[in-house]
Amino acid sequence: MKLLRYGAPGSEKPGMLDAEGRIRDLSAVVADIAGDTLAPEGLARLAALDPADLPRVEGAPRLGPCVGGVGKFICVGLNYADHAAESGMPVPPEPVLFFKATSAICGPDDPVRIPRNSSKTDWEVELGVVIGKAGSYIDEADAMDHVAGYCVINDWSEREFQMERAGQWMKGKSCDSFGPIGPWLVTRDEVPDPQDLAMWLEVDGHRYQDGSTRTMVYGVRHLVHYISRFMSLQPGDVISTGTPPGVGLGQKPPVYLREGQIVRLGIAGLGEQTQTAIAWNA
Repeated sequence: MKLLRYGAPGSEKPGMLDAEGRIRDLSAVVADIAGDTLAPEGLARLAALDPADLPRVEGAPRLGPCVGGVGKFICVGLNYADHAAESGMPVPPEPVLFFKATSAICGPDDPVRIPRNSSKTDWEVELGVVIGKAGSYIDEADAMDHVAGYCVINDWSEREFQMERAGQWMKGKSCDSFGPIGPWLVTRDEVPDPQDLAMWLEVDGHRYQDGSTRTMVYGVRHLVHYISRFMSLQPGDVISTGTPPGVGLGQKPPVYLREGQIVRLGIAGLGEQTQTAIAWNA
């Protein structure tokens, strides 16, 4: 299934895509694509529906973040060997974890707001993992049972805030609009191997990132297991699993986003996002 949320910011309704790629309204079935809806029993209930029996949503409504009520937005740093190399950093001996503020979450095609005094706003196409089953100290062999599905994430980053302003990475990761999620959540049954997905990102038509989840240092199964050793994972938590090479910081010389530029990105089978860079007060 491809599950989504559509409508005005803060008032999104739950939906799913039918076989023709049209949005069907799930409002009469579930309150949101969040919490218990993402648990195995909730997803089984949705999978039993015939999309043709659901109301069709006309037009082209705004798509919101494909998961509502995200409790934790957990990110993994330097998780692609080739990205670590371009950043001039060693491959970490175990996963590097940090949080992104949930207030950064926005829709997949919402504009990205360049923060005040920003000089180094950067992009990162990433595979998102959405938790569906709660757990702590999850065995690696059981880790995939806790995954509801996958989505596209652009882990926007302000590199000066992140690296030059003393403190944790979250300073450069948590600005409003720095967490587009979607366009939809693709359930785990439709992604046979999350470690074999092509991913790409373009700025104004120039392709900067063209990679694959094959070069992840720590795969999805291990990440779910590892993170659950330090905190419980709950339905609706989102893990952003790292980015392949081609970020602005890694260019020679570095290239950063300017107002008016258009960023497109996608992951095979998970859809695409498009964001326009605007000024903070636009």
